[in-house]
Amino acid sequence: MPADYDQFVTERLDRLLRYATALTCDKHLAQDIVQDVLLRARQKWARIGAVDVPHLYVKRMVTNEYLSWRRRRAARDVSATHVVLDDLAPAVADPAVRHAERDAMRARIAVLPRKQRAALVLRYYEDSSDAEIAGILGCAEGTVRSHISRALHTLRVNENAPSEVLR
Repeated sequence: MPADYDQFVTERLDRLLRYATALTCDKHLAQDIVQDVLLRARQKWARIGAVDVPHLYVKRMVTNEYLSWRRRRAARDVSATHVVLDDLAPAVADPAVRHAERDAMRARIAVLPRKQRAALVLRYYEDSSDAEIAGILGCAEGTVRSHISRALHTLRVNENAPSEVLR
């Protein structure tokens, strides 16, 4: 069992962190969520490792942790500026336009309601199907399409609104 779990973490940690970061729009909160989930998954690995696709089970655990009430305050505190981080460490110039665009999109996604954000991230960042997203979010496929449609509508409406690019 420990070898299976260790192998799982080795193979999936980067993907889980990328997914959680896209969901939370906060690298540090994402690390906390993934760490908490992996600790719980370790304790239940005999059961989790026996399912057909343990990575989807753990991804759902990450999603549920993100959506949980315990993280609501942290999610409200997602900052579009890095004033606090600049005080902690000097800002590093980001010369790549791609990074600036990614960060601007992250700031725009951060204002979406949680389930819409989760559905959008699962579709466009994780390339999941409606059925997979429905399984992870615990809702119907029609609800998934509704979440995605509403999220895209909100992003289009706010497309020209000024948003501060994260550094």
